[in-house]
Amino acid sequence: MRDFVFPGGTAVVTGAASGIGEALAHALARRGADLVLLDRDAERLDAVVAAIRAAHPERRIDTHLVDLADADATDRVAAAIRAAHPRIRLLVNNAGVALGGRFDQVTLDEFLWVVDINFRAVVRLTHTLLPALKAEPGAHLVNVSSLFGLIAPAGQAAYSASKFAVRGFTEALRHELADDGVGVTSVHPGGIRTRIAQSARVGSGVSPEEYEAGRRQFEKLLSIDPAKAAEVILRGVERRRGRVLIGWSAKLPDLLARLAPASYHRVLAAGLNRSAGGPATRSTSRLEPVPAPGPAATTDPVPTPTATADAVPTPRPAVDPVTPETAPGRPA
Repeated sequence: MRDFVFPGGTAVVTGAASGIGEALAHALARRGADLVLLDRDAERLDAVVAAIRAAHPERRIDTHLVDLADADATDRVAAAIRAAHPRIRLLVNNAGVALGGRFDQVTLDEFLWVVDINFRAVVRLTHTLLPALKAEPGAHLVNVSSLFGLIAPAGQAAYSASKFAVRGFTEALRHELADDGVGVTSVHPGGIRTRIAQSARVGSGVSPEEYEAGRRQFEKLLSIDPAKAAEVILRGVERRRGRVLIGWSAKLPDLLARLAPASYHRVLAAGLNRSAGGPATRSTSRLEPVPAPGPAATTDPVPTPTATADAVPTPRPAVDPVTPETAPGRPA
């Protein structure tokens, strides 16, 4: 498959009002792509569009406000995008939400809220827009999973379940779409500085003490600029990488999980306590991050390590190039 060509194509990005999604929108505009941007935060999305138009007045930019927890609204927006853009060169399913708490600390509604946004919305958008991708020669699909789509720490049953589902869905599509000439990439970020903590939910059964311990510890592990993460992702798209791991905070746990699939959590917990500089607690020693409370934003960027997502111990600098899909021993 030839390298991906950005100029002149239309790119659809979810969760585009901040974090990785915002950075992707700017980076795609610089590369000559027209944009279709989705988010639920109108004010922030307007600011992103204004900044891009000021820097790249020649770019065409369409926006859609949508709560991805609303299946009907998601379907309507997807249909509108397909009608307006019968040929799409790039679809990036980036939006996601976080939930902190062990399985017995969250309600079923809280659990399914995460699954609906992080996985079902990805499926809905991809299903509706796939014909537009197939109609565009050299198209590409990106689904942002997570480090927690590679490992599954305690306290992250809902989030890991949704991100493992994204990973499996993306893997199957990579094989199914190869003959159609559509590239497919699964992205697994490490510790990215985004707003996910402010829009995350805390399980109804999580105590304030657990929440505060997790918040303090995981905030120390944020290290990767979203703009750098976006560049890593787009380099992976350009080279048609099947998998992109961002940062050593994703790569080392991935390697550890392959070497010790039944016991990696003990090593990660010990390393996390050393990296964060704090003593083990029930929450932190078992890698049970608890997110900061806030409004439930459904189109924020992929969850990151303030509270619920891609933070794990990293003894090396967190930003580096794309991890090749063909690295020896890398799991499917």
